[in-house]
Amino acid sequence: METTETKLVKAAQKGNTKAFEQLYRIHNSRVYSLAYRLCGDRHWAEDLSQDAFVRAWNKIESFKGESQFGTWLYRVTANVVISALRRSKAKLEEEIDPNTDDNQATAPLDIDGDLEKAIQKLPEGARAVLVLYSIEGYTHEEISEMLNIAVGTSKAQLHRARSALKSWFGDAV
Repeated sequence: METTETKLVKAAQKGNTKAFEQLYRIHNSRVYSLAYRLCGDRHWAEDLSQDAFVRAWNKIESFKGESQFGTWLYRVTANVVISALRRSKAKLEEEIDPNTDDNQATAPLDIDGDLEKAIQKLPEGARAVLVLYSIEGYTHEEISEMLNIAVGTSKAQLHRARSALKSWFGDAV
């Protein structure tokens, strides 16, 4: 039995813009949230969300239904945001120098107990890996492919992010 979303996807794949508009309404807030968590800027996240939906519309025929449409759409979104971050010369891959004092990543910040604000204060590489792994559920292998980094770097960035959050919030995170 087909779900409503499956019917909408099939209609959109046939060029039905109204069906795609309904898919947009269903997924818009989560796409925006992912874009915001990755880029850290509300206005840019709005633009990137729109870019993600445009890309999804242009590529909807490539959706084969092997996963949920939302899963596919969030991967499209992550790729759009990561590409934009690369184009803006953001440093997604931050080499961790073992000779550097890691305390600089965990210095006290004015975050007022706000986890979302704390995530935005993380270094971009650590933030991207944390969001993709802990919030969106991607594996380190998928993240390494998406960010063009080694699996070990993904794991190190996740550890860095978690260590920073733990120092700011204690064991609450």
